[in-house]
Parts: sequence; structure tokens; C-alpha cells
Amino acid sequence: MDGDLTDAQWALLEPLLPVPPARGKGGRPRHRSRRELIDGIRWRFRESGRWDRVPDRYGPYQTTYALFYAWRKDGTWERLVSALGAGHEASTIIPWASPAGGAER
Repeated sequence: MDGDLTDAQWALLEPLLPVPPARGKGGRPRHRSRRELIDGIRWRFRESGRWDRVPDRYGPYQTTYALFYAWRKDGTWERLVSALGAGHEASTIIPWASPAGGAER
């Protein structure tokens, strides 16, 4: 979709992502990829919309919201920005985060 991560951007970002936690026996299977969820987060900030308005194609808004805030709390967004560098690429891929200010909203 327009505004979603390009394949080139995803190729830069994917190897930097934290390893997902192991699901326990009988845990819920993942139905959405992290790329879809990140694209949902990007949609929310690009459109300045509410979390419950994130389109269904990105997965349940609750999952998108939970990933954003979990990664904000544990510093993942800041680490990703730092790993991508402070240049244009980082601000294009993760526009709500900055090396100095951290994830916002």
C-alpha cells in the first residue's frame, strides 16, 4: 500500500528487529507479520489517526498499539533509529522516533 515500507526499507529494518518472544505451548499463533504491524503503526502516525482507526489490513489495532508501546517502553524504537543512523533513512522508516527524543505519542 502507498506509504507502507518498501522492500528495500524492510530489508534494512528486518535484521535489526528484536527476536520475537517464544510462544508457550498452546499460545496463540501469529496471524500478522511484524512488517504488517509496523506498517499499521506507520499508518497511524502518517494519518495522525486514532489507534482504533488503523485499517484491518494491518491486523487488529490492539495488536498494533501493543507492539508500538511495548517497543517504546523497552527502547526498541530508539535502538532501531540508532542502528539505522540519524539520517534520512531512519526518519523515513520510523518517522515518530528520533535519536534524541525517542518515540513520541
